[in-house]
Amino acid sequence: MSIAVDLDAVRTFAAVVDTGSFQEAAVDMSITQQGASRRVAALEKDLGVRLFDRTPRGAQLTIDGRVFLPHARELLRAEERAAASVRPGRRALRVDVVGRRLAPAGLLREFHTAHPELELDVVRHFDAGDAIDAVGSGLIDASFRAVTSSRLPAGISATPVYDEPIQLLTGPAHPLAAARTVTPADLIGHRIWMPGIVTGTEWALFYADLATEFGLTVDALGPNFGIEPLLDALADSAELATFVGEQTRLVWPASHDLRRIDLHTPTPVYPHALLYRSDNPHPALAALRAHLGTAHPVAGTWLPAWVAVPGR
Repeated sequence: MSIAVDLDAVRTFAAVVDTGSFQEAAVDMSITQQGASRRVAALEKDLGVRLFDRTPRGAQLTIDGRVFLPHARELLRAEERAAASVRPGRRALRVDVVGRRLAPAGLLREFHTAHPELELDVVRHFDAGDAIDAVGSGLIDASFRAVTSSRLPAGISATPVYDEPIQLLTGPAHPLAAARTVTPADLIGHRIWMPGIVTGTEWALFYADLATEFGLTVDALGPNFGIEPLLDALADSAELATFVGEQTRLVWPASHDLRRIDLHTPTPVYPHALLYRSDNPHPALAALRAHLGTAHPVAGTWLPAWVAVPGR
């Protein structure tokens, strides 16, 4: 029996898995949360299985959902390959920004503002391996990633473009909430809660090394229900804090009274690099590289030892 599968629904399913919530997936896809829920519900109906267990605290993959996930990702990769194979002429510059709330998306918005005449296609690959494969195959032109030189296949270059300072985010009752700046040493003994960390990702490695270097407690215990529930938990807690990038776009109710606190002595920075094929002739890629420039080490900052991108 053949099944007609809606690729928009498959894309939404993968986005819910990657972001941890229907709400976050909807934000990334520029649709409503109700629209995301309807797409996944329609996909479940077409497949005849339940992909998520829906609870008052969020959505979790069922066994069928876990089985379907790798096939869903392959369907989306096949869609990209098919479109690329027949795309006429010079297409828009396709750039992966990881997440639309994060610093790379802001860097790309600034580029678009400076060069509105250039066509731009913003995409999102959750997995670094998928992003690197997509760059290598030509499905996308560039990706913002934190990488080590050992992970890059032949023919793919990486230029460090932005070392993003990491901030501490707390609620008003946290012991450090009144501080204007703190040092990593000040955080020893405080629980840094990051339920969005996914084992095996580059950001999981970054925060694990940060914790080891400064003797911090960084944990991902508990389910990830997305950014809004995390902000709610911080607002109500006198113990929890989390780390966020300086350029991460966050919005919360005024009643939360959350505090973004700078870290100094040293300042941990997250190493965003631009990945691209060395032989990619796209003229807009050259313009993007020129716009971004190259980041260089700054005194008083900390980077993990595995950051080995040329130019460091």
